[in-house]
Amino acid sequence: MLFKQTFLDLSVPRVMGILNVTPDSFSDGGHYNSLDQALYQAEKMLQDGADFIDVGGESTRPGAKNVSEQDELDRVIPVIEKLHEHFDTVVSVDTSKAVVMTEAVKAGAGLINDVRALREPGAIKAAAAGNVPVCLMHMQGQPRTMQHSPSYVDVCADVVDFLSERVEACITEGIKSDQIIIDPGFGFGKSQQHNFQLLGELEKISVQSLPMLVGISRKSMLGNLLNRDVYERLAASITAATISMLKGACIIRVHDVKESVDAAKIVAALLKG
Repeated sequence: MLFKQTFLDLSVPRVMGILNVTPDSFSDGGHYNSLDQALYQAEKMLQDGADFIDVGGESTRPGAKNVSEQDELDRVIPVIEKLHEHFDTVVSVDTSKAVVMTEAVKAGAGLINDVRALREPGAIKAAAAGNVPVCLMHMQGQPRTMQHSPSYVDVCADVVDFLSERVEACITEGIKSDQIIIDPGFGFGKSQQHNFQLLGELEKISVQSLPMLVGISRKSMLGNLLNRDVYERLAASITAATISMLKGACIIRVHDVKESVDAAKIVAALLKG
């Protein structure tokens, strides 16, 4: 798979470091709002072995407030520009807005990571025009209300059906299949039972043999099970990420990069062996 800045071999697990430049994200909201803080954290994650830096300017936690297009641009574009200028890494933009996608690619983003799977107005055309890889995530409902009684007949089958439809929509719009990544969307419109069923049957989440990204780091499905605060979920996050990689995830999206890179190296050695 050819990325804008560099080529990454996804035959071994890769680690995506989360960089939220938001005041209200569930885990690190408000920590990296300034440009200097964001760049410092990005550099640390890269030193710890991150292959991607995923920059997000709007929280998608349940109940989070909407962010205007201009506010999101003001948050993410300066960070992406500096990361592209100073670091040899793949910069990802975590957004659902078409204008933000377009401006982020101009600023140096090499991947569009969209929790709404390019369903917002103009998003799929903007992604196709940007000619960079895209990550399509499954979500039932919208972030503000997605945890209000989510319901499935078969969560794994429904996720595959949704992602298959979105992949076909992208291909129809001109996005090449080798530029598409899928994400089952842990915690997005899914109950505790749904999340663990999805994790247990993750090898079933396959669409045209496309690479899969999993974001499970510090999520409430782990905290609720173990009764752990968000900053006490490291062991659980590493365990869940390791299970995900063994079941087919090519990219893990994480807060704790150093420990996740260690886990990814062990999985890579096991798979190679």
